[in-house]
Amino acid sequence: MAKDAKEKTGSYGAESITVLEGLEPVRKRPGMYIGTTGPDGFHHLIWEIFDNSRDEAMGGFANDIEIVLLPGNAIRVADNGRGIPVDVHSKTKVSALETIMTTLHAGGKFGGEGYKVSGGLHGVGASVVNALSTSLRVDVYRDGGHFYQEYNQGKRKAAVKKIGPSKANGTVTYFEPDEIIFGKQDYDYKRVVNHMRQQAYLVRSLRITVIDGRELENIEGMNDVQYFRELGLEAPSYSFFFEGGLASLVRFNNSLQKPIHKNVFYVEKKVEGVESVEIALQYVDDMSSRITGFANNIYNPEGGTHITGFKTALTRTLNTYAKKNTFTKDDGDTFTGDDVLEGLTAVVSVKLREIQFEGQTKAKLGSMEAQGAVATVFGEAFTAFLEENPEDAKAIINKSILAMKARKAAKAAKDSILRKGALEGMTLPGKLADCQSKNASESELFIVEGDSAGGTAKTGRDRRTQAILPLRGKILNIERARLDKMLASEQITNLVVALGTAIGDTFDIAKLRYHKIIIATDADVDGAHIRTLLLTLFYRYFKPLIEGGFIYIAQPPLYKMKYGKEIHYFYSEEEKDAFLSKEKVQVTEASEGEGGEENPEGAEEPEEVQETKKNNKKVTLQRYKGLGEMNAEELAETTMDVNNRVLKQVKIEDAAGADKVIDVLMGTDVPSRKAFIQSNAKMARLDI
Repeated sequence: MAKDAKEKTGSYGAESITVLEGLEPVRKRPGMYIGTTGPDGFHHLIWEIFDNSRDEAMGGFANDIEIVLLPGNAIRVADNGRGIPVDVHSKTKVSALETIMTTLHAGGKFGGEGYKVSGGLHGVGASVVNALSTSLRVDVYRDGGHFYQEYNQGKRKAAVKKIGPSKANGTVTYFEPDEIIFGKQDYDYKRVVNHMRQQAYLVRSLRITVIDGRELENIEGMNDVQYFRELGLEAPSYSFFFEGGLASLVRFNNSLQKPIHKNVFYVEKKVEGVESVEIALQYVDDMSSRITGFANNIYNPEGGTHITGFKTALTRTLNTYAKKNTFTKDDGDTFTGDDVLEGLTAVVSVKLREIQFEGQTKAKLGSMEAQGAVATVFGEAFTAFLEENPEDAKAIINKSILAMKARKAAKAAKDSILRKGALEGMTLPGKLADCQSKNASESELFIVEGDSAGGTAKTGRDRRTQAILPLRGKILNIERARLDKMLASEQITNLVVALGTAIGDTFDIAKLRYHKIIIATDADVDGAHIRTLLLTLFYRYFKPLIEGGFIYIAQPPLYKMKYGKEIHYFYSEEEKDAFLSKEKVQVTEASEGEGGEENPEGAEEPEEVQETKKNNKKVTLQRYKGLGEMNAEELAETTMDVNNRVLKQVKIEDAAGADKVIDVLMGTDVPSRKAFIQSNAKMARLDI
């Protein structure tokens, strides 16, 4: 036995253990510290440096922060705070600045003396950004002097140096993300602007300026505490300054909505164990809820204990008020959590000295004391608000009663379908051509537009793993319909049954029958509309499928070219033009419906075929306008074959932004939709 054990362990001993020093662990496993090296992690670098400046403002030491996007994806963040300490640290024997920038879990946020409240808790933010940057420089203005230090991939180039005297105070951080870690990416200026606008609402009287300086040349004063906006440079910029706090943020979030009551509820209070509980809310004429959570000004997309406390108190308070004032009499007329959330826009912010998040990216708050504090503060204040504003209270209660009635009607509709066995998977839709595999991880569902494309897709698919569900025209716009009306739609019911997850309060992602749900619509206006309707349905009622990465959009080719015996497919105008230019081919002769291959029965005629000759080779260029124009072999090869196809995965990068766009495009506010279309018309790709 001993011999067997030795053979199994091989040479695995103490010498096999690798010890990573300094910031090496960050470069080896960046995802552990910033979540991902994709766009989210790439932008997270800015958030980490900004958070340090923002914490200065939260402590009352700064009131001005500037973020500048520079050429080469460099970033500059400047504040007028106290400036990072530069004196020698007693333990590390180097400056405090170098300790903070090169040591994990080093910062002024552990002992409670440097900051009462901060977003950073592990002391890894600045050092992680340093480790993942090819170049980073920090300029510190404090104690009458200007100091600086430079780093490369987390390692210092030299000790902290004093440049000279200065009357200014603050910190300027300049960094360039490492392409070895992140590859070639570009910062999204709009995403940075939206994030900083949100932060400005959260810290009253803090001015935050964002400048897109990527087109600037010969920039001077980059490391000076003098702000860029004062240099007279011509570059796109936004500056945010709000005194209304979260109430202003709620009004902004509801700018495209119709409020059902006039007054915005607002409360801010300090309780034992929690520095601040701040909540604002307003109900609107909509069926979705928008609850945004912050802990120490860090956005928590996955919520946490503060959101749990808020929802519990909201349901309890509205039920108590409704019964006390005889809005509801029957014992069965009790609001559920979903009833009171319908149409709610709320922002919940807590500030704690000792804070716990679930993970370094701080997506979810884990501090248990926040739950009780939020429930107590909100419950008392919201009860008073309802008593003092009876007209507002009546509108809110009636909104919840309407939601409760709709829930009961939807349950009756679901029960009716369940009695027929549909949602239990006993009877799959007749139009669904299911795959043979019962393994969801390898199964795919193609949602295609029309019976013609459906017939072609069924012929060209891999029957073992690919299922086809054709749609007949445009599905119901669920942004304007409640669940009971949705379930009366055969198209939507067929889709729900095919997915296998059920819907509403019975939704269960574990029962999902396909781990790739692929929307395949035509490359025209109608196809784009159908795709938008489907994405609206998934976003409002199947959001976990988007968050789980199960929703995809197929990218069928726009052109097929036969060049002698060669066949080429092009997925964009640019790709086609580049090939024609390279081969010096000019396709000039055009004819409707000629020169292409015969289509199978039921397929549409080709939209456009162009022919010419080059080097005695016949060149045929066919323009596809719909999936039904392809024969089964073409569709399979270009759009369904896992080795050749191009799929776009649907993700939610900005939930609030996505929510607003869906409200505008699919809601009932026609003037807002018209304004949106007019302001974004130049971005449209028209196929005329």
